[in-house]
Amino acid sequence: MAKFELVGFDADDTLWRSQDYFDEAQREFERIVGHYVDLRDARVHERLYEVEKGNIALFGYGVKGMVLSMVEAAVDITQARVSAVDLHRIVGLGKDLLRHPVELLPGIPEAVEAIAADHAIVLITKGDLFHQEAKVKQCGLADLFRRIEIVSEKDAATYSRVLGEFDLAPERFVMIGNSLRSDIAPVLELGGWGIHMPYHTTWVHDTEADVADDAPRLRRVDGAHALPAAVRELAESRA
Repeated sequence: MAKFELVGFDADDTLWRSQDYFDEAQREFERIVGHYVDLRDARVHERLYEVEKGNIALFGYGVKGMVLSMVEAAVDITQARVSAVDLHRIVGLGKDLLRHPVELLPGIPEAVEAIAADHAIVLITKGDLFHQEAKVKQCGLADLFRRIEIVSEKDAATYSRVLGEFDLAPERFVMIGNSLRSDIAPVLELGGWGIHMPYHTTWVHDTEADVADDAPRLRRVDGAHALPAAVRELAESRA
């Protein structure tokens, strides 16, 4: 059987639920700010994302960066009228996010085990180090991965570094994930392969990628049940 020498998995919204919790926190943030401004007139949703995007280079990804951006956006949007009590509520949203349970997506344990039986696998995820480490420990799958990489950014340079440490050419690697921007586009750019498994909700930042629907080294699946077959199909195509 044709095989890849390494199969990469994303974590958030690929192995377990994540964006749902962020979406609920954003809805609560908008309810808080809505006590001070008209949500539509103030473009609260868009303005929060503008602040978040501008802060990525300073705070990185994850809960802590999101909460700091929420505090900044709340002060800006309300013209500093937001109360200390409501700022405290926003900080509480972050604490709740950091405590949320790890809930594996349907079929993921079986799919990861099936792929690990035939290929070496690695977990590559970005976000807050402590939070991601805690989720990895709780997920029950950590022992299946040859390596776990928690990185500040998932771009071509990061994947190139990881593959270099494995002494592995990109064409011998396939990445599985829900984000076109961070899981698929940079791997295809390097000459690797990608399996896109969309989640029902995605942070807008992770959708900002130019990936053709018919890219020859890309497959799309509608759930974890289809992952082992997709890996086999791409491996045969590569061979």
